[in-house]
Parts: sequence; C-alpha cells; structure tokens
Amino acid sequence: MTADAGSLTEAAGQPSESAVKAKQSLGARLVEGVSGGLVRVFLIVVGLFWLVPTIGLLLSSLRTPRDMAAGGWWEVFTEPSQLTFRSYEELLKNGDITSSLLNTALITVPATALVVIIGSLAGYAFAWMDFPGRDWWFLAVVGLLVVPVQVALIPIAELFGKIGLFGSVVGVVLFHVGFGLPFAVFLLRNFFAEIPRELLEAARLDGAGELRLFVRVVMPLGGPAIASLGIFQFLWVWNDMLVALIFSDSGSQPITVALQTQVRQFGNNIDILAPGAFISMVVPLAVFFAFQRQFVSGVMAGAVK
Repeated sequence: MTADAGSLTEAAGQPSESAVKAKQSLGARLVEGVSGGLVRVFLIVVGLFWLVPTIGLLLSSLRTPRDMAAGGWWEVFTEPSQLTFRSYEELLKNGDITSSLLNTALITVPATALVVIIGSLAGYAFAWMDFPGRDWWFLAVVGLLVVPVQVALIPIAELFGKIGLFGSVVGVVLFHVGFGLPFAVFLLRNFFAEIPRELLEAARLDGAGELRLFVRVVMPLGGPAIASLGIFQFLWVWNDMLVALIFSDSGSQPITVALQTQVRQFGNNIDILAPGAFISMVVPLAVFFAFQRQFVSGVMAGAVK
C-alpha cells in the first residue's frame, strides 16, 4: 500500500518522501537528525549558565564570612558542612534591612497595582470610547515614552519638597506610577483595540454599561496583556535604585538602597549583604516564574491571528 502511494505520488509529478531523503547529502541528513537534540542541549546549557550567579549567591549566603574569605562558593560541594543559616539569622536582626524589605513591598505593590488599574481604564477609553481629541491625547501619551527618567528627577524632587512628599514612600510610589503609565496605556490600548467590535456591541445590546462591559468582557480578555504589564512594572520598581536613592530617606528606603548603604558603611559586612542580595534577587525571579505563562501569552498576543 505504501509502495502504491509512492508510485501514485511520483506519477503525479511530485517526488515521494523517500526520494527526497535519498537526494539529500549525508551531511544534510545528519544535521536534520541531530538538530533538534542539539538545540535542546544548547538551551539547557544557556539556562544553567543563566542560573549560575543566583546559585552562587544562594550558596554564598549560606556560608560564614570566614569560609567565604577562605575560598569560593563552589567549595560547598566538597564540604557541605559549611552550609549554615547563621547569615539569615543575622539579617533578621538587622533593623535597616528588615525595614527596607517592608518599604520595598510598600512601594512595589501599590506602584504596580495603580499602574495596572489606571492603565487598563485609560487603555479601554482610548480604544473604545469616543471623546474630543482622543487620538491627539493618545499621541501625547505615546510621546511621553521617550522622556528619560533622569530629566524629571530634579524638577519632581523640587515639587515633592514643596508639597511635603520628598523622602516618603508615597513620593517614590507616585514617581513610579507617573513614569509607568505611558507604557501601560500604550500597551493595553493596542491590545484592547484587537477585541472584536461585535462582541462589545452584543454586550451593549444586552444592557451592559461601560463599567460592566470593562469588568465583565474587556478585563478577562485582556488578562495576558495585563499580566505582562504587571510583571514588567513589578520587576522595574522592585529592582530600581536610582529613583529610590533620590526620593527616599533613611525611613523609607527600599532594599536596593539599604544594601548600597551597607556596602558604603560596612564593606566587609558580607554576612548581611549576601542573604539580603539573594532575597532581593529571588523575589523577582519567583514572580516571573509564577506568571511566566501569562507573560509569554501577553508578549505573543496579536502575533498569531
């Protein structure tokens, strides 16, 4: 039956699969056979190299300062007895580090939530609501994407000083929200605009108002894009040091500024720096891996029709 099918294919003027393989050179057939496996091995190796700094920091945070001064973190594989949680105990006793971790959460969570909420509402308005100058206002928002953060540091610092927000958590949050909204509006407006108009019109015919339409229809459909935006904003705010270094004081500084202060004041205070740096690194990694599926879906949204 297979031979008959091959004969029919050749009779129709199309070479059979076996004929195509026979015409390939030996090198081409070898490359075709091993390319899939080589790509997987390569990606695994790249992933392992990407995780090496994180693994090294974790193992360093589980060693004593004396062991770290004596050799590299890889020595724990031959001497597992070096591993200890003493550095984390010292970290919990350091009031500056623990308060900075709380400040980081107080800055990151509201800054991310406000950008997602306000950006979603504005993106829906620009995509599906008619109001005077809508396109011009959207172009103005897009134009704000090219404004560098460094340009606004001094003017906004002076403004916050006059209204009493300089050096507070609220001031840092407002700065991050202000500079995160242009990208949020641009991303979500373009995503919401791809929603079929017929779906929204059907919901309006059923009596849904704009708010109910936004909550019940647009938000569920825009879940991947909203998740991607939330991850971007969370990572940017959590890892930020420039804005926090300028707008926060000793009582509102996040973990990035606190670690930088520890390095400046206590250069050999490695038993606090190592676990603090690992905690500062592992939280964004955990958020990314927890929502990686939604992140990929949001990045690829609109790429395939």
